[in-house]
Amino acid sequence: MADNNSGKTVIELKGLDKHFNGVHAVNQFHMEIYEGEILGLIGPNGCGKSTSVNLMTGVYTQDSGEIIYYDRSGIKHLLKDQPPASRAMMGMGRTFQTPKPFSDMTVFENIYTVSMLYNRSLKDARRKTDEIIEFVGFTDIAKEKCTKLPIEKRKWLDMARVLAINPRVLMLDECLAGLTPSEIEESLEIVRKINRQGVTVLFIEHVMSAVTNLCERVIVMIEGRFLTEGKPADVMKEPEVIRAYLGEDYAL
Repeated sequence: MADNNSGKTVIELKGLDKHFNGVHAVNQFHMEIYEGEILGLIGPNGCGKSTSVNLMTGVYTQDSGEIIYYDRSGIKHLLKDQPPASRAMMGMGRTFQTPKPFSDMTVFENIYTVSMLYNRSLKDARRKTDEIIEFVGFTDIAKEKCTKLPIEKRKWLDMARVLAINPRVLMLDECLAGLTPSEIEESLEIVRKINRQGVTVLFIEHVMSAVTNLCERVIVMIEGRFLTEGKPADVMKEPEVIRAYLGEDYAL
C-alpha cells in the first residue's frame, strides 16, 4: 500500500445529483479524492459508483452540484460542460467495467494511438509507448492482436492506454471482475506500481479482500448517497455497512 498521500485535494464533489428518467442515480453525493492516495469506492450494484465516475470524466453532465478539479498548480476548475477529451487532457483517466480496446489493432498500436494524442511528437509518443509496454509487462505480446488476449490482459491494456494520457488521476471501474485469485494479485501489483509513479487512484471494486489490501481509505455509497468513509478495516465493521452492503455473514 502506497504512503504518498499529500493531503491535497485533487477532486471534490459537492451535493452531486443525477437523475435518469425519474431514477435518482446520484443523490447529493459528496467526497474528496486526495493527491497520491488509493481511494476505494464501494457499495451495492446500482448505487451510483459508475455514474459518479461518468460524471467526473464528462460522460454525463450532473443535474446539480459541483465537481471541482484542482490542477497541478492548485488552480480550481469547476467541471460541468467540458467533454471527456478535455478532462483527459487535464489528467483525468478511467477504465471501464468491460475493456474497450481497438480490437483490430495490436497491443502496441492500441497504446501508441492514444499516446500520439498526448505527446508533442511521434518520437515522444513512440518512446512513451515503449515505456508503458515495459512497465505493464507487455513486451512479449506487443505485436499481438487484442482479440487474442485473455480477459486479464485486456484489462491491463485498458490501464496501459490510460497511462498514455499521462494521468494525474486513474479511476478503475471493477478492473478485477472475472479474474482468478492469481490474476487479481497481478492486477493489484500493477495498480500499486502506477500509484508509486505518483498517480492518484480511485478504485471501484466488489472484491473486498482486494479493497482492504490495496486502499488506504474507502467511501461507501448506498442508493446514490454518501454513507460513510474511513480505513477499510474500520468501515467494514460498521453495522450500517454490514446491513446495507456486506451482509450479516461478512467477516474480514
